[in-house]
Amino acid sequence: MNNIKKIGLTALAASLVSVSANAGSMSVSGSAALGVSGYSGEELNAGTGFSMGNQLTFTGGGELDNGINVSLSFVIDQGDDETDNETGAGNSPFDSHSLSLSTDMMGTLTFNGEGGTTTANMIDKTAAGDIWDKFDGLANADKQKNAQGNYATASAGNNSFYYSSPELMEGLTVNASYQPQGGNRTSGTGLGAAYSNADYGLSLNYAVADIVGTTKGASGDETVIKASWAYGPVTVSYSDMSADISDASSDYDTESFAVSYTVNEEISITYGIEDTTQEGATTDAEYETLSASYTAGGMTVTAGAHSAENASFTTASNEDYEKWTLDLSFAF
Repeated sequence: MNNIKKIGLTALAASLVSVSANAGSMSVSGSAALGVSGYSGEELNAGTGFSMGNQLTFTGGGELDNGINVSLSFVIDQGDDETDNETGAGNSPFDSHSLSLSTDMMGTLTFNGEGGTTTANMIDKTAAGDIWDKFDGLANADKQKNAQGNYATASAGNNSFYYSSPELMEGLTVNASYQPQGGNRTSGTGLGAAYSNADYGLSLNYAVADIVGTTKGASGDETVIKASWAYGPVTVSYSDMSADISDASSDYDTESFAVSYTVNEEISITYGIEDTTQEGATTDAEYETLSASYTAGGMTVTAGAHSAENASFTTASNEDYEKWTLDLSFAF
């Protein structure tokens, strides 16, 4: 009798394995990066140094009998900003994770357990690639990072929803985001639209979303518009991101332009500028960048020269910086 039970359990286990394999698949992709950078400017509190990036992304899913596609994504990234529950040191390796349901007719609904995005946050990177973020941690540059930077990248946080429609007409899609109400804060919503036309090299994005702060005064809304046009080897890009916050002197607007030239399939060159205004400030924060990249297979080498002027919205000489970067990244 025991032998019969063993045979039955073995057959059942084999059938379950077979069903799981037919229902979907799981894959792993990763990336690694090594970078070095240096600064020049008055009263610096950061010098030349090295940095490293590493990430593994697990994805899996399959189609159900009712035609709904289910997919799961989970990222492992050492040094993520989530707090390590055991040490409280912010070293948790667990990063963004999400569950998506999609059909060809209804589009895709994603539930983000961590790392949620709003419609504005989805397209928040400036045309020049967030030059201001390269000066994070420098003396007299944190105002730009901590204020406008945080608003520009305001996300929907954990346990939020994001929806992307199928193509409604040629090249046009719409999207929406929702952040449920939590302790000491209201809920947040967002709406957006994207249009692309490959024949004319045109891409347009527009979105508006609530910025849900820890207080009513720190809350508001963000509006983002972004456009690019490619003609032959040249691509011209423009973006404008504005944050309207209830607290005084907390409104920011960042306008950015960039021009990229593709030399060949491996080499490209980009020049970009950013100009940020702050409510009540008499001087804008200005940023400039020139970079070149070389790609071969899964390896990319990028070199850049970047400058910041009036980083904290005054004309003091210790708010002007220059920085060079050299980065090597791998995708596998």
